[in-house]
Amino acid sequence: MAHGKVDFFNDTGGYGFITTDDGDLDDDEDVFFHMEDVGGPDLEEGTEVEFDIESSPKGPRASNVVRQ
Repeated sequence: MAHGKVDFFNDTGGYGFITTDDGDLDDDEDVFFHMEDVGGPDLEEGTEVEFDIESSPKGPRASNVVRQ
């Protein structure tokens, strides 16, 4: 599993981006997530999370997002 921090979260749209230092991603590439990938209440910016990274047509997407 990868580790990172929520960099941006749009509670109206229910999506956000996670910043990670995972070596498999480009340095400036954040990982998209949707609230359907997160159990429990909304995430806040700065929250540390653990997640799996999946490929999608628009770039990396987080799944199985868990708060640390």
